[in-house]
Amino acid sequence: MIPAQFDYHAPTTVDEALRLLAEVEASGRDVKVLGGGQSLLPVLRLRMAAPEVVVDLNKIPDLRGVRDDGDAVVIGAMTTHDNMTREPLVRQHALLLSVASATVADPQVRHRGTFGGAIVHADPAGDIAAPVLALDCDLVIQGPGGRRTVAAADFFEDLFTTAVGEGELLVEIRVPKYTGWGARYEKFTRVAQAWSVVAVAAAVKVEGGSIAQARVGLTNMGSVPIRAHAVEAALIGQPATADAIKEATRRAGEGTTPPTDANADAEFRRHLAGVLTGRAVLAAAGAS
Repeated sequence: MIPAQFDYHAPTTVDEALRLLAEVEASGRDVKVLGGGQSLLPVLRLRMAAPEVVVDLNKIPDLRGVRDDGDAVVIGAMTTHDNMTREPLVRQHALLLSVASATVADPQVRHRGTFGGAIVHADPAGDIAAPVLALDCDLVIQGPGGRRTVAAADFFEDLFTTAVGEGELLVEIRVPKYTGWGARYEKFTRVAQAWSVVAVAAAVKVEGGSIAQARVGLTNMGSVPIRAHAVEAALIGQPATADAIKEATRRAGEGTTPPTDANADAEFRRHLAGVLTGRAVLAAAGAS
C-alpha cells in the first residue's frame, strides 16, 4: 500500500528538530519522528498510522557515533545496529550491546535501523531493550527545557511506551563500562530473522573461576524488558561451571508476566526463559 500524504522535514540539528516538533504539536497536527524507519515505514505503508508530518532525524550528525566519556561509553541515538556490531569501543566496554545488535533481523535492517530508534519503539519482542536494561544504561532525553537523564529501569513504562514525552527526543545512551566481561544474547524464534519469542541478555564477570558479577535481562517476558535479579543474585559467588549455572538459572521466570499469543503460551515462555538463560550465562562465563 501507499502511505497517506504527509509533510516531510529533515532538520540538520537537534535544536531544529525540537523546534519543528514544538511547532507541529502546537498546531494540533499529528507528527511522527523517523529514525531508521524499520518500524515506522511498514506501519505507514499499511496505513496503521497516518501522521500529517514526519520529522526525519537522519541528517543530524550529532546523533550518530560512539565516544569514550571516562567511566562510560556514549552512543548516539541514530547509530545503526551495524555500527554497534563493529565499533571497537562498544566491543571492548559493552560487548553485550554489540552481540545483541548482531542478532537484529537481517543485514539490510541492521544497516538502516538505529540503536536509539529500537529503544524508543519499545517493542517487548525487540532485541535491544533487555541488553540496555541489563547493563544499567542511562538514557539522555532532550526537549524544550533541556536535557534530562533517565535510568533504563525507569525508561520502559509499558507496551510501546517510554519516558520520552511529546516534543522530546532520545539523543544519547550512556553505558557504564563492563571491560573484560563476557556476554551473550540468546534468542528463540520460530523462523529466521523473526521477532524473539523469548530472548536472554547476559553479561558475566568471572574472577578466579567464580562468577563475581552478573547482569541478566529478559526479552518478551512481559510488556517491558525484565531484569532477572533472582538469577543474578543466585549466580554471584558460584563456580563458573555448567551445573552451578543451571541451578541458578532455574529462577529466570520469577517475577515475569509473559504473554500468550500465536507463538507460545505463558508456561512455554517461562520454560524457554530458563533454558535460554542457562545457555546465555554459560556462554558469557566461558564455561563448559
